[in-house]
Amino acid sequence: MKKIILTLVGIVLINAISLAQTFTLKSNDIGGQATQEQVFNSFGCTGNNKSPQLHWVNAPQGTQSFAITMYDPDAPTGSGWWHWLVFDIPANQYSLPQEAGNISLNLIPKGTIQSITDFGVPGYGGPCPPQGHGFHQYIITVYALKVAKLGLNKTANPAMVGYYIGTNTLAKASLVMYFKR
Repeated sequence: MKKIILTLVGIVLINAISLAQTFTLKSNDIGGQATQEQVFNSFGCTGNNKSPQLHWVNAPQGTQSFAITMYDPDAPTGSGWWHWLVFDIPANQYSLPQEAGNISLNLIPKGTIQSITDFGVPGYGGPCPPQGHGFHQYIITVYALKVAKLGLNKTANPAMVGYYIGTNTLAKASLVMYFKR
């Protein structure tokens, strides 16, 4: 009986350790709801349009670069809305500061690319759902990739970036924030 209990305790500890070491995305800036800091400043919205600070841990073995996306699947477009696409983030980079999505501030690592969003420009475009449309979810995802470069540039559209990310993903982790107006 003692041996069975010790074996079960060992299994529980191994499972807890493996769960604690999964690829994880975190932020010091966001929780469950988007704030005026993240909200877009156009299309009828009056936020500060600051991309959130992000950091990630426990990337899988073989990671050669990272990519980050922010996507709203609730947008009334039939295909959602891409708010941010960042790729070719070096494998030794484990965070982006607040406002990294502001192209003019140049806060991303050299060689990292921010491509065209559904707003038609590169960089971060915050939440801005249609008035009265209810809560939209904004899914921010970091991808650990098996390639150092996707081979795309800043004019790549969201569908192309998504395709290249999808075919090169080793692991991914997400945060979700909600916003309505």
